[in-house]
Amino acid sequence: MPKRTDIKKILVIGSGPIIIGQAAEFDYAGTQACQSLKEERYEVVLINSNPATIMTDAAIADKVYIEPINLDFAKRIIYKERPDAILGSLGGQTGLNLVVELAESGILDEYNVEVLGTDLNAINTAEDRELFKKLMNDINEPVPESVIVHSVEEAIEFANKIGYHLVVRPAYTLGGTGGGFARNEKELIEICETGLKISPVHECLVEKSIAGYKEIEYEVMRDNNDNAIVVCNMENVDPVGIHTGDSIVVAPCQTLSDRENQMLRNVSLKIIRALKICGGCNVQLALDPNSFKYYIIEVNPRVSRSSALASKATGYPIAKISAKIAVGMTLDEILNPITKKSFACFEPSIDYIVTKFPRLPFDKFPNADRQLGTQMKATGEVMSIGRNFEESFLKAVRSLEIKCDHIIHKDVSEYTTKKLWERIELRDDLRIFIIAELIRRKEDIKDIIDITHIDKFFLDKIKNIIDLENKLSKNKMDIDILRESKERGFSDSYIAKVWGMEEIDIYKLRHKNNIVPVYKMVDTCAGEFESETPYFYSTYEQENESIKSDKESIIVLGSGPIRIGQGVEFDYSTVHSVMTIREAGYEAIVINNNPETVSTDFSISDKLYFEPLTIEDVMHIVELEKPKGVIVQFGGQTAINLAEKLVMHGVNILGTSLENINRAEDRHEFEEMLKTLNIPQPKGETAITVDEALVIANKIGYPVLVRPSYVLGGRAMEIVYNDAALKIYMETAVKEVSNKAPILIDKYIVGKEIETDAISDSEHNVFIPGIMEHIERAGIHSGDSISVYPPQTISKKVKDSIIDYTKRIGEGFNFIGLYNIQFIVDKDDNVYVLEVNPRSSRTVPFLSKITNVPMANIATMCILGKSLKEQGYNDLYKKESNKVFVKAPVFSFAKLRKVDTVLGPEMKSTGEALGFDINFEKALYKALIASGIKIPLQGNVLLTIADDDKPEIIDMAKRFSNIGYGIYATKGTANFLRKEGLYIKEVSKIHETGFEDIIDTIRLGKVDYVINTIATNSKTHSDSLELRRASAENNISCITSLDTAYALLRVIESMNFSIMPIA
Repeated sequence: MPKRTDIKKILVIGSGPIIIGQAAEFDYAGTQACQSLKEERYEVVLINSNPATIMTDAAIADKVYIEPINLDFAKRIIYKERPDAILGSLGGQTGLNLVVELAESGILDEYNVEVLGTDLNAINTAEDRELFKKLMNDINEPVPESVIVHSVEEAIEFANKIGYHLVVRPAYTLGGTGGGFARNEKELIEICETGLKISPVHECLVEKSIAGYKEIEYEVMRDNNDNAIVVCNMENVDPVGIHTGDSIVVAPCQTLSDRENQMLRNVSLKIIRALKICGGCNVQLALDPNSFKYYIIEVNPRVSRSSALASKATGYPIAKISAKIAVGMTLDEILNPITKKSFACFEPSIDYIVTKFPRLPFDKFPNADRQLGTQMKATGEVMSIGRNFEESFLKAVRSLEIKCDHIIHKDVSEYTTKKLWERIELRDDLRIFIIAELIRRKEDIKDIIDITHIDKFFLDKIKNIIDLENKLSKNKMDIDILRESKERGFSDSYIAKVWGMEEIDIYKLRHKNNIVPVYKMVDTCAGEFESETPYFYSTYEQENESIKSDKESIIVLGSGPIRIGQGVEFDYSTVHSVMTIREAGYEAIVINNNPETVSTDFSISDKLYFEPLTIEDVMHIVELEKPKGVIVQFGGQTAINLAEKLVMHGVNILGTSLENINRAEDRHEFEEMLKTLNIPQPKGETAITVDEALVIANKIGYPVLVRPSYVLGGRAMEIVYNDAALKIYMETAVKEVSNKAPILIDKYIVGKEIETDAISDSEHNVFIPGIMEHIERAGIHSGDSISVYPPQTISKKVKDSIIDYTKRIGEGFNFIGLYNIQFIVDKDDNVYVLEVNPRSSRTVPFLSKITNVPMANIATMCILGKSLKEQGYNDLYKKESNKVFVKAPVFSFAKLRKVDTVLGPEMKSTGEALGFDINFEKALYKALIASGIKIPLQGNVLLTIADDDKPEIIDMAKRFSNIGYGIYATKGTANFLRKEGLYIKEVSKIHETGFEDIIDTIRLGKVDYVINTIATNSKTHSDSLELRRASAENNISCITSLDTAYALLRVIESMNFSIMPIA
């Protein structure tokens, strides 16, 4: 069936801000789909609220609407644009839910908008647990015993009938939010209560647990002609019970017999046909390791998280092909756009092993509940490819950026064996390191299998690694064993530690003995016929398949896995840089290991190497490709931290030179430089020991801001108010302190925080696209503040100083390309420079889109030697827009239990949303709605405020009362406000009696917002922590900064009528 000609304009729905459970992989799918539809000459209109990604770039669609993804805004866009069709199966659960809502509201019928791709009946059948169960019974496929409940009592009744262990899964939610395992009645009540609240339709599925079965996923495709193929099968190393997003996954399946594989393959194809899915689909199955018994866990009727992984693992672009199927094309007429030779109905086969590791955020949240279950907690992932399991596995470990170059973890090595056995029962993020440590201590593998249910195949492979470790340490300098270690994926830095040498000497020793990797191509067909892709991985074999071309090349380093503090924004800059390099006539080569993002898409660069971002892996590629230079400024801190070692190996760094990078990153050089340029900064010094720190802090005067140098996203940054707190800080942060990276101690200045991104060229010209102002006062990490462009409250004098300092810094530090500066403005309009980042920053995509200045492209041209003037940028500061743009942070607190939601100098948000309109209040309303905050016009607010902050809330409470909001408060706050003549409903703190308990007030949904600040000089009180966690788990916004609360109040006021006496 050829493509549809009766459709001209298609509305594509994006996936919204990045949260745990729905990250950049849907953005990758959406971007691919838009490109694919444009190739087929359709007009594409896009709605998405996330400014950080490629998908909302003007180049991706014909029209881009950055608006909240909800019914109200989508209806207006349909009314305005009148599309012929709508595609929602590529925007993750957000996109899917919106299409269902639009269909139910009747607007699609009213304007004749057709739903493309999988139709709504199929979506409902796969998403609605009852319909799905019925279909499975009709086609005789087994699903676990289950019941749908709308109340806790119904769940208990079911449990009494079939017994425990049970799994609870809320309907229509992302990444298993609110779900979990219940081993007894107490756990069932707790999980069911939150699950019912979080589900938009107030229902949960309670089913018999099949934990301990093998979890297998099939990524399948079907078209309208009923052709169906399997793109890739994957096996979770962890058995059923851990969310696939948090599991270590290998592809293809390693432990299935041929009969098992064929059986599950046939089942997957049978299901996708029965559901009549059009496009990509993901089937999750559970297989009993001891028999041929299996269950179907779930089917996602959309492109899923695993589709990005399956696409990158096989070289088969699932989302691109799904989009073409949606417009009526069939698998036997679509050419695979990567190989350009094979058709899309050809099933890929692979002759290597792919390993995916999750990147979990516990380095940021040491107090979080680390146990993994059915609710996803990973913020990102890495993938690696090798010719054997050990090589693939170890490459993945060193790609993770968790300071491990081998399957050894500092903390785990120090445990007693008894503690290791205790820890292994908790399924947490370190479990694989603990297993390796137990095998290292010669413990019995059988016991490990009994506890973890991990297949013996995987444990034997880890044992192979441990055996080779022993061989390595017994035979120092043995070249054959060195060769064997490299073939099994050991890193130079680990071998250097074992042999007591420097890493660079191992590197030289290998080269002398010709132990160097070759690069194999991912050809999608295991060499069955002529087929090629520009996509490579390293391995220690004979034949090299990556041939250096005659063109001059430039290598761009990517940013590795997505984690809090280094998100998808850096990927955005990487992609733009690569596009510019290609346009300028060079060959662009990308090195990265993140399967979820656009930078690792095969069509972006001329060559893509899927490798860890360590000096060893990068150098091998540099030696083969001999590029003109390497660009490090777009890969976030990951790439910047490699600069020094690259220079040591004699590699040319393009853009800002290493000494100038160090001038900005090294504390002493930075201070000297600012003094030379006569630019003020907060008083501060560096310390390595506790005693030094105390002396400095007392000299500067408390409060002080403390942080380690060379880190990401404010890792371990804190505001400290006295000696005792500083001692605690130094002792806990000391894990990361070394002579290379001392602790920085600065005077903490109260004031407004302002941020700018600028571009500088080699002729000392500077261009500033815009200045952003943060709503929250200094002390809250810039990634977690609400940010506004153009600035709303600063004077002309301040703006002039900022522009002047930005220019002086660009010239003085000799920056070439992008740099980012954070300023602080005190109450007397003095401007201080807080920090300078000599690289692309988190705000580049946001600022590029709202000012219409392609910053990463301009910066790349500057790096390649074309001045700003030659590019047509003659002004210093771009004229400000007459619209207002607001960026609101998005948090994933509901997913991470026990994490405190108080905002401070350490970043906690996982994503961001953008709202823009003609004035500040409207823009902020859109940004907050898009970030997931509900804004009712009438309602109640709960105040529980620290004594220092009480005077500041009088005005707020009066204004809330004027617009008809009810005010709830705890004892101290209530008494304080009553003196001001306000009516307050008092609630009891957690350990008091007398009034309704504060937690119940939140749990029963009586208040719409909680505004809670804590005393500065104390560590968080446990009850205010409990209060903030209760808000997060019950989906109620808890605001911990009064500046945010005032901004929200302005929005509610602007949409409301005030009631007050005339006088």
